[in-house]
Amino acid sequence: MTALAPTLQAFFIERLINQKDASPRTIAAYRDTLKLLLRYASERTDKPPSKLDFADLDASLISGFLDHLEQERGNTARTRNARLAAIHSLYRFAALRHPEHAHTIARVIEIPTKRHTRPLLCYLDLEEITALLNAPNRATWLGRRDHALMLLTIQTGVRVSELTNLRLRDVSLERPGAYCRVIGKGRKTRSQTLTAETVQVLRDWLHERNGAPDDPVFPTRRGEPLGPRGVAWLIDKHTTTAASQCPSLATKRVTPHVLRHTNAMLLRAKNVDILTIALWLGHESTTTTEVYLHADNRLKQEAIDRTTPTGTPPGRYQPTDAMIAFLDQL
Repeated sequence: MTALAPTLQAFFIERLINQKDASPRTIAAYRDTLKLLLRYASERTDKPPSKLDFADLDASLISGFLDHLEQERGNTARTRNARLAAIHSLYRFAALRHPEHAHTIARVIEIPTKRHTRPLLCYLDLEEITALLNAPNRATWLGRRDHALMLLTIQTGVRVSELTNLRLRDVSLERPGAYCRVIGKGRKTRSQTLTAETVQVLRDWLHERNGAPDDPVFPTRRGEPLGPRGVAWLIDKHTTTAASQCPSLATKRVTPHVLRHTNAMLLRAKNVDILTIALWLGHESTTTTEVYLHADNRLKQEAIDRTTPTGTPPGRYQPTDAMIAFLDQL
């Protein structure tokens, strides 16, 4: 047996599961990355995955794999960097275990992440929110589920993983103080306060749902939890429907994370400070939340107005009338 196979097993069992107690999503992301890498390496070296060694997975092959992700699989630079982070984690774990492969491991660890263009933040305005929430046919069970799901996401800003893991026991609709409890990144638990509108929609939905405490709040037709792909699919479907009433939606790719951005921008519109928004969204640092400051054009205009020279009325510059300009020059 090569050194790679037992190291890979120890990486998942000892490091990720026993030592770091990594979340199932983290384990799944690392697993998928390494499965793709082993299949790619197997095709390039004509060896079965169990026979591959660190010498086979050198910096040259890893670089080729990263190019393969972008050029053949159509992954973005952000996804490429996430895959590389998983590979770096494995090789850092292997560094002290296999000094005989130190040179190969060091060269892989030195592969840099790729810089990429950060697109403008996408979020929905009030007209688009209304159109999207009106898109599901609430005369049907699925329509009522989808309406409740999208309303909860927009009002609370929960991540799609937090939404799909939500169970009936996690929701309290007692007023005042109605909330849903979610487990976010890093196993951090937080409570998201619910508005009166959301409480009423959820109360009607949960009465119809009528499940056990451990059942998902938003199930499939068969009663199983909706997955992230299922949530993304239904939002995309309703966005297409809503675009007939609100054409601006046709220019936006609305995803579960766009609804999360929408919640943050609604809070900014109410002048909620950035620290509160960071706590609300479950961000580890306000650095992540500062993207919403850059997207807030109203905040930028207020900043410009505060720097206007003394004696100049606030607002955007407007050229004077030609006749007044002539008289001013006399």
